[in-house]
Amino acid sequence: MTLEIRNVKKTFKNKTAVDSFSVVLQSGDCVGLIGPNGAGKSTLIKMIADIINPDTGEILLNGKKISLMKKEIGYLPQYPNFFPWMTAKETLMFMGKLSGLNRAVLTSTIPSILKKVGLSEEEDSKVGTFSGGMKQLLGIAQTLLHKPSLIIMDEPVSALDPIGRREVLNLIQEIKQETTILLSTHILGDAQEICERFIVIKNGLKIEDTTSTELLQRNSEDRLNIEITETDHKWVGIIGELPYVKGIEVIGNKLMVKMENLEANKNLLLGNALKHNVNILKFEVGNDTLEEIFLKLVVEK
Repeated sequence: MTLEIRNVKKTFKNKTAVDSFSVVLQSGDCVGLIGPNGAGKSTLIKMIADIINPDTGEILLNGKKISLMKKEIGYLPQYPNFFPWMTAKETLMFMGKLSGLNRAVLTSTIPSILKKVGLSEEEDSKVGTFSGGMKQLLGIAQTLLHKPSLIIMDEPVSALDPIGRREVLNLIQEIKQETTILLSTHILGDAQEICERFIVIKNGLKIEDTTSTELLQRNSEDRLNIEITETDHKWVGIIGELPYVKGIEVIGNKLMVKMENLEANKNLLLGNALKHNVNILKFEVGNDTLEEIFLKLVVEK
């Protein structure tokens, strides 16, 4: 399976939601489309799912227009909309028939899919009684019915409580072994837990397409994480004047000190602390987290 997005653009009135966006996904990829709210994630997801059309550019699956390949795609919207008076089994039967599957195939397939998503005991329960997490699990079940080669998920856990979120994340971890997944989210921790590759979008533009390891290596700045006592805060002003100190972020009694040539100068800084009788509670080398790098990419630029 190869998904190709070629120079896609989508504008609503005077706002460009997605601009000159290109990317390629291959079989077995689990890709996180991450960015802040309003970055264009949902618009791009809907174009890939052929719910809306791009103004320019094209989207191909295995070399064919996406509109001709919808049977190869499973789509989970952020808020799955089911008939509350239907049971879980009836819902999947209804959705399966809309996908062109016959009753015999659905009758044999639905029980195993409900078991896979952890809803086998709820097959005769009405969807109106389901929690948000259970509805998302049912939504994933309906995306699996026709055994798609590509599953697209739009913010699948952002509206869930911690229990529902964990259930859905665990299920995604399982099904990614069987199919290609494109997952949009603004929660970096979810993408980091599930995905091997990140595509970062801001103001409709792709600004990164990389792995977590590459992102850390290219954007992380080495620093010292230091914790001092309340009475030693005057030392912050002293080290701020040192030529090898590039910047200091202070949160309570914790200091994040960015330095030139960390390996050569960290002992000099420690010596300066001892010289001024600073009570050091913590002194360790650290670097930027993925969340900090993400904030720099989408907020500070």
